[in-house]
Amino acid sequence: RWLFNRAVCTLYAFCGVLFGLCSLTSLTVLSTVCCLKVCYPVYGRCSVLLLCVWAYALMFATAPLAEWGSYGPEPYGTACCITWKASNREATLYILALVIFCYLLPCLLILVSYSLILWTVRVSRRAVRQH
Repeated sequence: RWLFNRAVCTLYAFCGVLFGLCSLTSLTVLSTVCCLKVCYPVYGRCSVLLLCVWAYALMFATAPLAEWGSYGPEPYGTACCITWKASNREATLYILALVIFCYLLPCLLILVSYSLILWTVRVSRRAVRQH
């Protein structure tokens, strides 16, 4: 069972969500920058992306603190995270936004980025063979 009080549970869940979202968002940005560097070298300058990653993750991690969604104990009660069983419309919208913007969109961007890189390498390899 969770051994600490509600405030520690919220802090624990907030940190888990924040760092998890930073991780996935960083991987998404990394794949996108690699794609830009390989496929479109002119557009490869990205200086403020790290701040954008943290701002994006912070926006979604602080939402439950502002009563859009909530943090609470996990079903087994041993740790805390987002309360996935939505109790109202706002919580349902938060979970839906989280799934779309923090899971599906990053996964799609990573898939598209690496697909473009592979396609560019394949086309370049054919051009080199012809010469």
